[in-house]
Amino acid sequence: MTTAFFDDPASQPMKQRVFAFALMCVGFFMATLDIQIVASSLRDIGGGLSASQDELSWVQTAYLIAEIIVIPMSGWLSKVLSTRWLFVASAVGFTVTSMLCGLAWDINSMILFRGMQGALGAAMIPTVFTTAFVLFPGKQRLVASTTIGALASLAPAVGPVIGGWITAQWSWHWLFYLNVIPGVIVAALVPRFVHVDTPDLKLVKRGDYLGIALMSGFLGCLEYVLEEGPRKNWFGDHVIVACAWISAVCGFLFIVHALTAEDAIVDLRALAVRNFGIGSLLSFVTGIGIFVTVFLTPLFLAQVRGLSSLQIGIALLSVGVFQMLALGAYAIASRFVSMRVLLVFGLICFGLGCYLYTPITHEWGWQQLLLPQALRGIGQQFSIPPIVTMSLGALPQSRLKSASGLFNLMRNLGGAIGIAVSATMLNDRLNFHYLRLNEHVRVGQPQVETLLSQQSSYWSSVAGDTLDAAQAGLANLHHLIYREALTLTFADTFYALSLCFVVALVAVMFSKPILLTAPPPDAH
Repeated sequence: MTTAFFDDPASQPMKQRVFAFALMCVGFFMATLDIQIVASSLRDIGGGLSASQDELSWVQTAYLIAEIIVIPMSGWLSKVLSTRWLFVASAVGFTVTSMLCGLAWDINSMILFRGMQGALGAAMIPTVFTTAFVLFPGKQRLVASTTIGALASLAPAVGPVIGGWITAQWSWHWLFYLNVIPGVIVAALVPRFVHVDTPDLKLVKRGDYLGIALMSGFLGCLEYVLEEGPRKNWFGDHVIVACAWISAVCGFLFIVHALTAEDAIVDLRALAVRNFGIGSLLSFVTGIGIFVTVFLTPLFLAQVRGLSSLQIGIALLSVGVFQMLALGAYAIASRFVSMRVLLVFGLICFGLGCYLYTPITHEWGWQQLLLPQALRGIGQQFSIPPIVTMSLGALPQSRLKSASGLFNLMRNLGGAIGIAVSATMLNDRLNFHYLRLNEHVRVGQPQVETLLSQQSSYWSSVAGDTLDAAQAGLANLHHLIYREALTLTFADTFYALSLCFVVALVAVMFSKPILLTAPPPDAH
């Protein structure tokens, strides 16, 4: 490979650029998919590892914490090792730890290996974004950003679907063994075809290690607080309070350091570029939308409907189907309609899809979920590619690596914060709705007496004298009230989620036109 190709990667033959980009997209898709692939199979994993519900949540959290910490560091790491060798190291580490996750013998080993998997695979995510903008100039970026946007939103959406099907057909171990073959292929072929930049090992001596330490303390403790807060009554727990303080202090010092250091680990100054700052906010909001809906919908189907992993996966399938259908429509529309109009249309569809969950009842299945999920799938496809182009297209190539880590961090951070707030709402609003419903259900009311009489007759005929029929009827009444309160709670949470997209639509009004041409090197 000649030096000229490294100086101008876009001068490489088109076939090589496309194949190199496709290879990196495979690794990117695997790393993104594995955040949610376990979502619909946690019950099976818990049974296999004898884990409690609280312990099981860390199967996802450990991965997400490690990924959130490493993603912002990827820009500096790619300068040190080069994009090619960083991607290879990430693919190898991700493949090995995926195998270890499948071989986990208890919940502690699973949490450890999942954290390692998230940390080692994280660099494959932001490097794809920067590589796309380096390899493809002008209108070719439109195709590249559309591909990345589709994969970024498709992976979390189909993760529970694929996971549920694999668990039902084989076992939960294959959720992780699935990564081995594509991981080996990516690691073997990337050194041959990906030529974007050259390593600079001298940067190791002047690395921003203070920034890395402050950022790790800030993001790691923040994610712990967000994950454990809803279950431990937030600041009623001493560990939560300590982590909150550490996160706040490290976060403040990190921001000051990043804004004053000459070569900080994360380019926070890029947020001053209007379209990048607004695009990062939109990435945060869409992260909330993608991850929270994937968190809430399987939870509703499991807790209210009592569906299995496979049934939940099938119910969620429509999101990915409609997103793929929208891909062709987006490709055609992007030729004739401005990207900002497409972005507004996508955000409206995404927000409306979340709002249409609010009439939810305990009887909802895949048929009732079809329209909201169809709008979500269409909205994701029409909103995320313009956000990628708006954000990274606003920066010169010299700032892409550092800024890409920040951009991707915002999406995952939005998901983490959104899930934590949703979990808190589910707890608080459940208590509120249960008490309100309980006030209107009293012994002596005709409807209640009729129901209790029917229940008592039923249990007497079924169990005879072995069961207190009256107590069984009251227990069943409690179950009905709890189910309806839980359903109303999910409706409230989806309503709050839809309001986030109102904020996003307002933010778009302040953005500049989205251009496909790169800004000059001295752009501010």
